[in-house]
Amino acid sequence: MPEEKKKSHSLADHLYGEDYEHSHDEDADHDHDHDHDHDAPCGPIEENAIWQQDNITLNSVGIDIGSAGTQVIFSRVRMRRMGEDLSSRYFVVGRDTLYQSPVALTPYQSDVRIDEHAIGKIIEDAYAAANIHPDEVDTGSVILTGEALRRENAQAIGEMLADIGGEFVCATAGHHMEAMLAGYGSGAAKVSHDRDAHILNIDIGGGTTKLAFVAHGRVVETAAIHIGGRLIVVDGGKITRLDPQGKALAARAGFNWELGKKISDEDLDQLCEWLADTLCTAITRQRSDLYLTEPLSDVKVDGLMFSGGVGEYVYGREARDFGDLGRRLGTALRKRLDAKKLPWPLLPAGECIRATAFGASEYCVQLSGNTVYISSPAELLPRKNLQVLHPPVQLEGDIDARKLAQAIAEHFQAFDVVEGEKEVALAFRWRGEPAFERLHALAEGIRASLARTIEQGKPIFLIIEGDVAHTVGAMLKEDFGLKSEVLVLDGISLRDFDYIDLGRIRMPSHTVPVTIKSLVFSQDLRVHDGHGHHHHHHH
Repeated sequence: MPEEKKKSHSLADHLYGEDYEHSHDEDADHDHDHDHDHDAPCGPIEENAIWQQDNITLNSVGIDIGSAGTQVIFSRVRMRRMGEDLSSRYFVVGRDTLYQSPVALTPYQSDVRIDEHAIGKIIEDAYAAANIHPDEVDTGSVILTGEALRRENAQAIGEMLADIGGEFVCATAGHHMEAMLAGYGSGAAKVSHDRDAHILNIDIGGGTTKLAFVAHGRVVETAAIHIGGRLIVVDGGKITRLDPQGKALAARAGFNWELGKKISDEDLDQLCEWLADTLCTAITRQRSDLYLTEPLSDVKVDGLMFSGGVGEYVYGREARDFGDLGRRLGTALRKRLDAKKLPWPLLPAGECIRATAFGASEYCVQLSGNTVYISSPAELLPRKNLQVLHPPVQLEGDIDARKLAQAIAEHFQAFDVVEGEKEVALAFRWRGEPAFERLHALAEGIRASLARTIEQGKPIFLIIEGDVAHTVGAMLKEDFGLKSEVLVLDGISLRDFDYIDLGRIRMPSHTVPVTIKSLVFSQDLRVHDGHGHHHHHHH
């Protein structure tokens, strides 16, 4: 990262959506300078390059490795400060695609193992073609999705990629998270926001179909169905790849197929007609045995968008056949859409095959916490790439610990995270009086929702927007006597899809440098909502 960015211990308020208001009245006169950190070894703010400019530009890379395709997208994210004073907000004002690699077929060494060296070559070639050196990339993320997640060496791939590219967030996206990424990356969230419409985004990839129901610019519900365009691959009339699910689906359609078997075009057409019918009935909830998740609830839909590789064929933007089911399945689906088998209008295409990769480009902002509770700095810091989960709870008025615990549990599920399996940072937005009963209910709800983490003695990371970190931390560690180490930072606003790095405590100011990395979507709604980044500085 360029040196001047490292110098900025600024605080990003990471705002999102109409429902997030900054807690200070923006028109008030009070000073946003927290001057209690004067002793921190940091030069005058005017000498800091970030503050000299009203525009920040960051280079980011998004790498998407799916069941069928692998691609690399380099972007430039432009942020602008919209006011005169130093505390005014930075808005994301644009995102330019610098280079997008051709979509390569994900290389496999065997049925179960992806060839990580071949993938490394695809990515190195993309850097070369983009004429970008890894050192010039400020930040980036790797997303493994679909079948690629299940391969035995998914982890090896992530590590190999991080070696190539430097500072990466490596996220493995389960069904729900991938559906969400596609819903934002396809542009469905933006269309939903602009038209105030309810949109169902149907992302059909190589192994699975992801559904994202989007309302008011936000993905509200997600689901996944086990139908994809590359579960069967045919070359020269012979089956050269047959996923177990491909074989199972073919059997349901009346075909007993094995690897190496010769099959006719008519049989493939017939299978894809059957798959298209099956997918339509699954989406309209008349059959649910192919769902990999719970089906969507009975949602009211105004329009449909398709994304993923098969989406290119639904919209007629791709005509080539890659030996898989993609072209036939997309064409068969289009016929059914025209015949109103899915009872909603088809909206124009956004991003199809590139939706997830666009969802995966990201950038980061340096900041440091204001007040902190850290039970054991040596054990808790530093930490890299903590995934942020921001349960949609209102911490105003009376707080019901049981309901809070349930909301947190549901949020873990929505992001395919098993509580207690990996470290995450839970983020909350505190509002109202710091009365003992309210804080105690918050701490109790958190304790109840992290039962496995606590049982295993694993650390607890909390980020709260509002000045109550010390009290909540002390309640958890001291009043409840938890053996888990506890870290609570406050004054920071985060959201879902953020990842954070926590540095060691800086003395004598007792601040923790926090780097926020967000998965930024191709159309970031914060630009339209009039909400953007808000920097305080702590010098």
